[in-house]
Amino acid sequence: MNFPFYIARRYLFSKKSTNAINVISGISVVGVAIAAMALVVTLSVFNGFHDMVASLFTQLDPQIKITPVKGKTVAADDSLLTQIRQLPQVDVATEVMEDQALAVYGERQSMVMLKGVEDNFDKLTHIREVLEGDGDFALHAADMNYGILGMGVAYQLGTGYTYEHPLKIYAPRREGQLNLANLQEGFVEDELYSPGVLFSIKQGKYDKRYIITSIAFTRQLFDQQGMLSSLELRLKPGSNFDKVKEEMQVIAGDRFLVRDRYEQQDDTFRIMKVEKLMAYIFLTFILVIACFNIIGSISMLMIDKKNDVVTLRNLGASDKQIVHIFLFEGRMISAMGAVIGIAIGLLLCWLQQQYGIVRLGESEGSFIIDAYPVSVHPWDIVLIFVTVLAVGFLSVWYPVRYFAKRLLK
Repeated sequence: MNFPFYIARRYLFSKKSTNAINVISGISVVGVAIAAMALVVTLSVFNGFHDMVASLFTQLDPQIKITPVKGKTVAADDSLLTQIRQLPQVDVATEVMEDQALAVYGERQSMVMLKGVEDNFDKLTHIREVLEGDGDFALHAADMNYGILGMGVAYQLGTGYTYEHPLKIYAPRREGQLNLANLQEGFVEDELYSPGVLFSIKQGKYDKRYIITSIAFTRQLFDQQGMLSSLELRLKPGSNFDKVKEEMQVIAGDRFLVRDRYEQQDDTFRIMKVEKLMAYIFLTFILVIACFNIIGSISMLMIDKKNDVVTLRNLGASDKQIVHIFLFEGRMISAMGAVIGIAIGLLLCWLQQQYGIVRLGESEGSFIIDAYPVSVHPWDIVLIFVTVLAVGFLSVWYPVRYFAKRLLK
């Protein structure tokens, strides 16, 4: 057994001449454990919200979305897009024409994002799972075009689940000059009818802005026949997602962007990552403060064991070995605190996952979920363990070196 480690272990668990050293050592372990536990719980809660938001977005976001780098639209029969569609890993491909328009119902109006899609949109996404109402998913019937409103849009326009009168949609004309004497001539007007359903994914970005309709309607409204604003894809089960995405980007070159679900919501997830990073940094500072107890404990221990140091030197122990004894002492305190804190943190996360102990509100249904979501990521646990050990090891280095110079003169 390593000699310095053996002596350090004896010192850690043996009774000291001054009882305060035992108390401070215990407090040091508790302080490090609390900081480690807080890191585990806090980062796991951030992970839980991240995963929850990702699951909500995936109800309408495709696995892969391809958009032109320059301009808002591109020809639907573009040769590069055709190559991508024909890849064997592609299961569903949907052309999309999306742009802003003005929706008017009665005396109310609202700026909306009108998303025209093909009939296979329900196979591309999970939209049927987020529909509310007595109707069904439908984009058109005969010469009528349906509009599936987001819950927030329906609230703004006052339509309810089923709007009795046609919903008027206005979009600016692409060509010609605006006639200030007759502004209505500068807009294209068309109508949408109700399929008897609304969609709700509990995200304002979609619920308060989007109307889903047929691509034929949006192409006619925006005068974009034969064009698309994006190509949305779903891959076959078992496909190597990263490899296929990379292959698509190679085909697309510098003309198209190939984005996965996280990249489509880059702003949202970037903010969440920054918040998680700031929480990690803040709690690491708390850990640093907790490690001051270790400094005090080791300093007092070295003073208490001054006679032992003399004895060990007389028995042949080198100065380096004696320094390592106290370094190991501080490191063991850090390691014990890390293990205990992480274990308690994981236990609390498990209890929250199973029983939802900490709730978001008093009444059920006030939020999307009733209790704080928790998701433990293995790499976070590794990061926390390394962080606690690193901070603990660094905190004992200076006091040990300082007191060693005085004791080993």
